[in-house]
Amino acid sequence: MLSYRHAFHAGNHADILKHAVVVQLLDYLTQKDKAFWYIDTHAGAGLYALDHAYAQKKSEFETGIGPLWRAAANGQPMPALLDAYLEQVRALNEDGSLKHYPGSPWLAWQMLRDADRLRLFELHSTEIQVLRDNFRGAGRKVMLYDGDGFNGIKAILPPPPRRALVLIDPSYEDKQDYARTLDTLKAGLERFATGIYAIWYPEVQRRESTQLPAQLKRLPLKSWLHVSLTVKHPVAGGLGLHGSGMFIVNPPWTLKTALQEAMPKLVELLGQDGGAKFTLESLDG
Repeated sequence: MLSYRHAFHAGNHADILKHAVVVQLLDYLTQKDKAFWYIDTHAGAGLYALDHAYAQKKSEFETGIGPLWRAAANGQPMPALLDAYLEQVRALNEDGSLKHYPGSPWLAWQMLRDADRLRLFELHSTEIQVLRDNFRGAGRKVMLYDGDGFNGIKAILPPPPRRALVLIDPSYEDKQDYARTLDTLKAGLERFATGIYAIWYPEVQRRESTQLPAQLKRLPLKSWLHVSLTVKHPVAGGLGLHGSGMFIVNPPWTLKTALQEAMPKLVELLGQDGGAKFTLESLDG
């Protein structure tokens, strides 16, 4: 399904969870001198203007990055994981005014070193063009693929440096995306078992959404971490987004502790009613 444009949702509560985790994973990978690849199956536009009509239509950032940004600006102490994430958002908003929001590709672009590489897939005809514009002049460090990331990543795994973060984050507007996410992870692990895989999924009132985490846990994995953030009670009979989750395969050993410290703060700042909560569980190899 090609109707989805992330610009309408940029900076919402699901982005906060996903991107805070991505920053931690990238930070972990950059602590070793050896190069790595960042691979994104559904890159979107990569960079978003929060004052654009798309972002302003629903203003979802006002219940996502907005409360977090204001709390930090007002001097509230932040857990290290959230502080590291906010540092990357501030790099795009140096005047202190929140006008731009970095998607996962742009966060990676800011954090990667000269020897590291970005490999970005996007199928939406408009989004891939905006992505090209945003990365114009980036050189050989960034390679963009106009096509289906589910199938596309199979051809580039394993990456030459044998180190990579693979983000699998479709919109899930098409319910087949749940099964394709599972299949893509399985295929990726067959080719590149030691990579870090980060799977994002929405919490919506759809059977496939509630089943995906359990299906991921049943895979023959040596180690995984699962974190979810619910910001409100589900709307009766609705399909609105009430939370999201991240499932990380081969997570850094430091990630769970960082999330244990950060998740209560996210519930405090982004929770919209008494249904706000988080879960955090893991299997250590």
